[in-house]
Amino acid sequence: MSKLIPKWLIWAIVAVAFLGFIDASYLTLVHYMGAELGCTEWGSCNEVTTSEYSVIFGIPMALMGALYYLAVLILALVYIDTKWKFPLKLIPIATTFGFLFSLGLIYLQLFVIHAICLYCMFSAGTSTILFILSMIYLFTRPSEQVDKLQV
Repeated sequence: MSKLIPKWLIWAIVAVAFLGFIDASYLTLVHYMGAELGCTEWGSCNEVTTSEYSVIFGIPMALMGALYYLAVLILALVYIDTKWKFPLKLIPIATTFGFLFSLGLIYLQLFVIHAICLYCMFSAGTSTILFILSMIYLFTRPSEQVDKLQV
């Protein structure tokens, strides 16, 4: 791994993306099985995950989330395996969209549906952490000129 990109940062992205993928995959599985989510008295998971906002163009939001986390995970793993930096340039773009999308979904839960899904909030949390990690990378990485000098 490049000395310019801390190992902990890349591995943190991998770990958080993996957790997000597991969470979103579980929600996707529950959606397609038509099962009910086991939620505590703190959340109304089924109310959120079966609302009219849980599917867009016939695609469950949970599946979109699983694909998002899988994409970020693959991008990070490609960098780890090949040291090719192009995937690292895509991660901040993807996580920015993921973060903004998560904010929209939180808004829907709080102000439109008036219910909170703990699994969905966990996903929003992982999306936020991925955004923060990618911003750390983006704003602490050396310029392209420095990268080229250290070939």
